[in-house]
Amino acid sequence: MAAAPPGAGDALVSRMVRPHIRTLKPYTPILPFEVLSETLGRKPEEIVKLDANENPYGTPPSVRDALASMPFAHIYPDPETRKLRAALERDTGCPAANLLVGCGADELIDLLMRCVLEPGDTIVDTPPTFTMYAFDCDVNGGRTVEVPRDANFQVDVDGVIRAAKENGAKIVFLTSPNNPDGSVMPRADVDRVLDALPDTLVVLDEAYVEFCEDYRTVTRIAEVPARENLIVLRTFSKRAALAGLRVGYGAFPSWIMTYMWAMKQPYNVSVAAETAACAALEDEAYLAFVRDALVSERERLISGLRGDDIPFLEPYPSQANFILCNVVGGKDAAGVRDTLARDEGIMIRHYAKPAMKNFVRISVGTPEHTDRILSALRRMA
Repeated sequence: MAAAPPGAGDALVSRMVRPHIRTLKPYTPILPFEVLSETLGRKPEEIVKLDANENPYGTPPSVRDALASMPFAHIYPDPETRKLRAALERDTGCPAANLLVGCGADELIDLLMRCVLEPGDTIVDTPPTFTMYAFDCDVNGGRTVEVPRDANFQVDVDGVIRAAKENGAKIVFLTSPNNPDGSVMPRADVDRVLDALPDTLVVLDEAYVEFCEDYRTVTRIAEVPARENLIVLRTFSKRAALAGLRVGYGAFPSWIMTYMWAMKQPYNVSVAAETAACAALEDEAYLAFVRDALVSERERLISGLRGDDIPFLEPYPSQANFILCNVVGGKDAAGVRDTLARDEGIMIRHYAKPAMKNFVRISVGTPEHTDRILSALRRMA
């Protein structure tokens, strides 16, 4: 989007735009297929898109059938997403009364902050991690206190507890598995934070939990009704390949649900999104197949990346559908990304921030995708 000329509307900006918004840096999204196709000069089907942790197997066939026969697209959706929340209760073991569905989990992050943060209130974040927590805090006029992870991306639990107490934090964000490295936070560490901060909301983002080796023992979503300070976020973007339809959900303590319902947009989840999510949950066999295929391919990809024939990448263990690699041997992460995109039509993510100076992240794809990227990386060695 083109920026206004310098000086244009300065008086109106000063009068109308909230001060903290004037310095807000926009979130940097991943480019869609259409833009990538034009930029790379390749057809969309020729591009291997491994830069956004999307599910390469696509939506379950039952979803496409359900959307094709959707009868009420001309009617406003159910503002309480009752059918989907009932299905989620069966799937998660968390009562529907504690579940809220959003236009992606991103909406729920923003909604929670609008509910509890006054301007200047604090959240605790544990970077490197999902950047939407800090972004939404900035949007809502809050203050982010960072407790950096260690070199192996493990959370400094004592540091988190100390920072939350010293700053009167209202929310602590924890991510398990964490994005961008795929590490799981031990249950005992999560419990320590919950028990030490009874007056602070602890948000556990489980966007990638289905890809854990035994995710039913990792997830904490069914425990939410019994804990007054635990919130768990989940999504259909990864597991069910509904990233383009934008549907996520969260489990919230009973005491805050009244206020979350009161302030959310009434028709925030479209008829198409609810229809697709319900159909996906009904197709348990397909979801299990895709999950197992991605976990298997993750292990094959990480094994290939550790090979002597790709000496410039050092991959980290992952319990998600992506693998983070440190770029070594004098190579530049941005250069690796650019070469793969230009010469091979393969898209990956790169990082060049102070906490992650020379890293790339590779989403897990199909076996054909794994073959292509491993071959391409070997040619770059």
